[in-house]
Amino acid sequence: MTKQRKKIYKRKRYLLPAILIVLLIAFRIALPYIVKNYVNKVLADIPGYYGQVEDIDLSLITGAYTIDHLYLNKVNAGSQIPFLDFEKTNISIEWSSLLKGKVVSEINMTRPTVIYVFEDQQKESEDDADIDDWSKALTDLVPIDINKLEIHGGKMAFVQLTADPNIDLHLDQIELYATNLRNVVRTEARLPSNLSADAISIGGGNLHLEGQMDLVKQIPDMDLALSLENANATALNDFTDHYAGIDFDKGTFNLYSELAIADGYLKGYLKPILKDTKLIGKEDAFLETLWEGFVGFFKFVLKNHKQNTLATKVPIEGDLNDVKTKTWPTVTNIFKNAWIKAFKGIVDNDIEFENVQETAKKKSKGEKDKG
Repeated sequence: MTKQRKKIYKRKRYLLPAILIVLLIAFRIALPYIVKNYVNKVLADIPGYYGQVEDIDLSLITGAYTIDHLYLNKVNAGSQIPFLDFEKTNISIEWSSLLKGKVVSEINMTRPTVIYVFEDQQKESEDDADIDDWSKALTDLVPIDINKLEIHGGKMAFVQLTADPNIDLHLDQIELYATNLRNVVRTEARLPSNLSADAISIGGGNLHLEGQMDLVKQIPDMDLALSLENANATALNDFTDHYAGIDFDKGTFNLYSELAIADGYLKGYLKPILKDTKLIGKEDAFLETLWEGFVGFFKFVLKNHKQNTLATKVPIEGDLNDVKTKTWPTVTNIFKNAWIKAFKGIVDNDIEFENVQETAKKKSKGEKDKG
């Protein structure tokens, strides 16, 4: 081999790796833009909605990526309020599960906001989408199953703009932890996933939610308990005035609830408690006097005088396609609180997942026998 040929060979030997390195670097630089364009296309193609992301950062070594400022708005909505607005979402492989032979992801969300505008979600048109359309599109952005979810500083709000003044029921400072969602850690428990959440409600109340779930099932099983305590009742005035024509001059609002779902059958209750409240009504001379007398009479009859509380317990039971509250038990529970005993300011712990599961089995067996 001549010297000239040796030089050409050496050049080719170093040139090809150099070209490959340059191409890899170029691909790495271009990859976030490729992924960003893909994500924006997915969000833009959701029926009835339109969304975009501001930026996407990738870490190929750790298998993680960060989505900055993802938003999703409802198309043809009567408001300009975003439906979803996620400030920062970190998505990564859960390494602890990888050691167990499971490839799953964990998501850490910073200050996500979900705003449900009543009027926008109630509109019906050919372009309107089912909730499955946007929720499936968002989950498709995560290439592998989610096993752990964390939310920090989140917000959720229900807004009704046609009310005067506007109704804004919201939860702020949401801190949520959900683990073992894909049942990576095998246990004997029927409900393997754990959920815990805390938030500050409208009126400065403290909300706590905890429970267990089984999200692997098509219709998830769950056993949840919720408490909302010491919310200023006057913060509910926009809501209560619009729907019931009453305002609170003072007092605190508390809410306790349990909910269990087993094999598609649901059972639970809502227990609202008003304490040390003073109601005010319409400000029209005679009507005002009549209203205050009406409110005063029923407060006297319905409240527990020793603890100065007004409360009821609303049972909820049925399958997920026909969930309804029961009217007469609600009424009798009001009088039970007034004249027999006060409802305790705690979760009752009288909704057992096993009992709901047994009811679901009996209901299913009865339908089969009829068939």
